[in-house]
Amino acid sequence: MGILIHPTYFPSVSHFVALSKADSVTFEVEDNFQKQTNRNRMYIYSPNGIQLLNIPVKHTKTAHHKFKDTKIEDAFDWQKQHFKSLEAAYRTSPFFEYFEDDIRPVFEQKHTFMMDLNFKILDIVSECLGMPLNYDKTEEYFHEVSGVEDLRHLANGKKDTSEFEPYTQVFGDKHGFINNLSILDLLFNEGRYALDYLKRQTQ
Repeated sequence: MGILIHPTYFPSVSHFVALSKADSVTFEVEDNFQKQTNRNRMYIYSPNGIQLLNIPVKHTKTAHHKFKDTKIEDAFDWQKQHFKSLEAAYRTSPFFEYFEDDIRPVFEQKHTFMMDLNFKILDIVSECLGMPLNYDKTEEYFHEVSGVEDLRHLANGKKDTSEFEPYTQVFGDKHGFINNLSILDLLFNEGRYALDYLKRQTQ
């Protein structure tokens, strides 16, 4: 079945479970920006447990501001901070060094629009997974949709109640398995087995 889903920042495992199973993918690009969602944040497994990495965005005076027009706030060195956090979390994982050069450009090149960055990330990660990703984009916003499975709620971590089978995580002995983190957690820990894992899961 086809799905309608948001492009988010290094999306959650649940996003990629859906992408790996969908017959067709349409990304929502006509919605308004909403704070406190994964549009500009991801969760990783740090030495101290779950850690939020948030990209600062420029705020506007208008109440309804489209996500595709949302600019990244470059007054903060978020790129350096995020990459250092990823290194602290995953440097000792089995596949961090294998994929490091693929994801490093995200943290070295300047990006203007948050949505453009998210699409770049989707292309990078799907290639790392060995998962071809063909998709369409919406041309207007609809509150209700038909003919596709509406998975736009997955961009809001609080509404995403997906539970998946455990896999080995770097600090699992210390804090136990943490479910449905950023796809990077699965990629760095499972490497070329990550796609098989995604296809085995149910949502």
